[in-house]
Amino acid sequence: MRKDNLRATFLLLLMLVFGLSSCQKTETFKVLQFNIWQEGTVVKGGFAALADEIVRSDADFVTLSEVRNYHNTRFCDRIVEALKERGQTYYSFYTEDSGLLSRYPISDSTTIYPLNDDRGSMYRLVTKKGEQEFAVYTTHLDYRNCAYYDVRGYNGNTWEKEEAVTDIDSILFLNRASVRDDAIAKFLVEAKKDREAGRIVILGGDFNEPSHLDWTEATKDMFDHHGVVVPWDCSMMLAKAGFKDSYREMYPDPVRYPGFTCPAACPDVDLKRLVWSPEADDRDRIDFIMYAPFEGLSLTNVSIIGPKGDILRGERVTEETSDPIIEPLAIWPTDHKAVLATFTLTK
Repeated sequence: MRKDNLRATFLLLLMLVFGLSSCQKTETFKVLQFNIWQEGTVVKGGFAALADEIVRSDADFVTLSEVRNYHNTRFCDRIVEALKERGQTYYSFYTEDSGLLSRYPISDSTTIYPLNDDRGSMYRLVTKKGEQEFAVYTTHLDYRNCAYYDVRGYNGNTWEKEEAVTDIDSILFLNRASVRDDAIAKFLVEAKKDREAGRIVILGGDFNEPSHLDWTEATKDMFDHHGVVVPWDCSMMLAKAGFKDSYREMYPDPVRYPGFTCPAACPDVDLKRLVWSPEADDRDRIDFIMYAPFEGLSLTNVSIIGPKGDILRGERVTEETSDPIIEPLAIWPTDHKAVLATFTLTK
């Protein structure tokens, strides 16, 4: 009798386990951050290459930087049409400077930080995949007062050569003369509401500012960091609010996996178009996909898309890191590398 009871209890537990597991559903989604370098106009064939790379990425959400709407056109409409011609359906809305694409119909779109004097922008969309709502944000932060150039001996506004700035207070003073932190502060206010509403929150963008996770004790004597460890403002603000840096979550070692995204060694343009500080090592990771922790949400993969090369001291060099780099299909249309993150959601 006791054996029968034990057998019955065991069978009941098995039924409960399999019953619970059968109720769980796992979905995958991808996010692509893509600085498109003036809408792909700098490189011959660049616009078509942008569309081809987006299709290849199979991304559910695409965050774009350097949307210009040249000649009174609407770039996001044009790229949506180009993707449709390639058999892919995406949704978007009118934006300036940064942009958003979604595979799913957009129920709400808002301007978080409007473009003003070319000092950056931020937009947000709300959509639903299955039963789960998403709030996806895109940003292209202020390109002025780029203090990581000042550390390397170049003015972060004019890119003229100067004495390297290595005092932390001075570096942060120069950095805060930008409005990058203002845009991130507005993001955090809105993102808090989305998180409270039960939405998955994603932020992709070209920050024009490095991460504190890259300028560490381990890297202070590398990449012309000149011995400094810098708590860069935007990444610190996001980390304090609980946001995760997808690349550093997957690859926490900035020595083996520096993850450089700019300047990429775009092979189809004159080298002069790619060089900002010709005597410095200004390779850095300034393109990010950030996400808020969410129950059942897991980061499963992150890759860099672009040429396996960078610009180092005014010359093209081949990358010799451990970074997972997916090389271009053909033409690479930009001076940045893209970032592709894959997530799974189990509910």
